[in-house]
Amino acid sequence: MEHLRLDRVPGLHDPVAIVAFAGWNDAATSATTTARFVIRRLGARRFASIDPEPFFDFREARPVVRIDSGGERTITWPANEFFYARNPIGPHDIVIAVGVEPHLRWQTFADTFRALFGELGVGLTVSLGALMADVPHTREVRVTGSAADAGLAARLGLAVSRYQGPTGVPGVLGDVFRHAGHPWVSLWANVPHYVTTSQNPPATIALLRRLESLLGLGFDYSELNAAAERFRDEVDTAVLSNPEIAAYVHRLEESHDSGAGPGDDAGPPPGDLLLDIEEFLREQRDE
Repeated sequence: MEHLRLDRVPGLHDPVAIVAFAGWNDAATSATTTARFVIRRLGARRFASIDPEPFFDFREARPVVRIDSGGERTITWPANEFFYARNPIGPHDIVIAVGVEPHLRWQTFADTFRALFGELGVGLTVSLGALMADVPHTREVRVTGSAADAGLAARLGLAVSRYQGPTGVPGVLGDVFRHAGHPWVSLWANVPHYVTTSQNPPATIALLRRLESLLGLGFDYSELNAAAERFRDEVDTAVLSNPEIAAYVHRLEESHDSGAGPGDDAGPPPGDLLLDIEEFLREQRDE
């Protein structure tokens, strides 16, 4: 683990790990927002990080200069950090890894995770992701869960992964962990492809609800429920201002309610279908 910066090795009871990465796997930052919510709610403590130098092209992910409260200039680098939390009510302590999908040396990156989780005695790792899909924002967020191992999938009530195609670092991690005999499952939230926002609270809620049984935890959703209600109201307002998008969303709703797959019966989307909610709200305020 030469690339790991380890502050301490926490003693944990039968831990379960959560991993989430910003980037290709994180539509509307739903996965990383979920992981950070767990960190905050459990009061998780940071205990390790990965040296970014071997894994990032800093021309693509540039470090950021900031001035701290004392007036000192500091540089913040792309971070992949590890946190741990005791579980006061369930059988598993929790490890949370949250960071940024690297550009380089994915195999070495994945081996670093595998070695650390092996040392910590992690029994199950849950990867969080989110993808853009032909789904309406007016319905419950669909979360798909899968595992490569048929026995594990059956035990946890998940599907056996049949995906083929391009993958991100969670896919590489899952393959490395599977070959090492380490149980690995993936949860993916489907978010509307026609909405561009920095966050999607309903997707965060949906991922958290699927996590609860795996972690042996329960969460207070009052703050997130209020944020989700505001999100839907804002999207509704923006959709109704554009009849073409409103008609398309109605077709997505009909497809969803008929039990078809995402967007199966909705027909092709309008040619320029991208609803920037934040920009729309800024324009409304300006007017």
